[in-house]
Amino acid sequence: MAVDYEKAGVSLEAGYDVVRRIKKHVASTDRPGCMGNIGSFGGMFDLASLGIKEPILVGGTDGVGTKLKIAFEMDKHDTIGIDAVAMCVNDVLAQGAEPLFFLDYVAQGKNIPEKVEAIVAGVAEGCRQAGCALIGGETAEMPGMYENGEYDIAGYTTGVVEKSKLIDGTKVKVGDVLVGIASTGIHSNGFSLVRKIFADAKLDLHSRYDELGGQVLGEVALTPTRIYVKQVLDVIRNCDVHGVAHITGGGFDENIPRILREGQGIFIEEGTWEILPIFKFLEAKGNIPHREMFNIFNMGVGMVLALDASEAQKAIDILAKYGDKATVIGKVTDKPGVDIKLK
Repeated sequence: MAVDYEKAGVSLEAGYDVVRRIKKHVASTDRPGCMGNIGSFGGMFDLASLGIKEPILVGGTDGVGTKLKIAFEMDKHDTIGIDAVAMCVNDVLAQGAEPLFFLDYVAQGKNIPEKVEAIVAGVAEGCRQAGCALIGGETAEMPGMYENGEYDIAGYTTGVVEKSKLIDGTKVKVGDVLVGIASTGIHSNGFSLVRKIFADAKLDLHSRYDELGGQVLGEVALTPTRIYVKQVLDVIRNCDVHGVAHITGGGFDENIPRILREGQGIFIEEGTWEILPIFKFLEAKGNIPHREMFNIFNMGVGMVLALDASEAQKAIDILAKYGDKATVIGKVTDKPGVDIKLK
């Protein structure tokens, strides 16, 4: 039977090799609450060990999108797992939840153990950055479904927050300031457009461009998504944070209003933070209207916190301890909509 399976394009031995290779990466993410070992049918976590009186569970799932196409062309697979974790944990963080555990799913046409190990090593690195445990996952070999060398990755996380400390936007008020935390780059959204710009402008992923400080274009594009968990949880513990927005697909226009109440809007002042070179590069090469860039990309701001003006500096100082650059980029207003004062 195993021989027949091999003839169909599925290697059982390669699957066994993957499990052997990733065990050490999974073990490196251990944290209080973990139960069981890799290989069980289901991942387990002991919620009672956390000592939370009224736990609210917050779940998040996501993938990396067509950023994977850049990874395929660059043949670089050790950071894409960080992106998969980041997209999930940053979302549950927006409700004030601490990510507890993560599960990943990697599907590919042909099982190449070395490549899977690199992907899962990135997932484990993302979990360590977020302080959550990698308690399980699945690697599926699906010949005929994916082109040679290609794969897809998705993930899921569960976080927990004390019910009394849940952040749901109901405390956001007119006059609250918006503290923007710097992104590391494009993160993991907008890559269908990014790839089109690269193709239409005949840009070479392996070339260096002066506009990017002489960096290799593909490496800049693959810069992993920043994981904000530990630093933002520290801010939440020490400041009264009213709202948290993860700036993903849809940029400023779609994501920041998600924390607002009816009748509220936001005012953003460009120039109060650094717009990274990659966004200026994309705008120029793609001939994209400047205002439209804010409706697509994070423009150098990966997460936004809404809080009283009196606590803004404290939050900025806490974030600085983690190496994050943060500034006040705007405020909540009584005028619905997104008003961005362009330079």
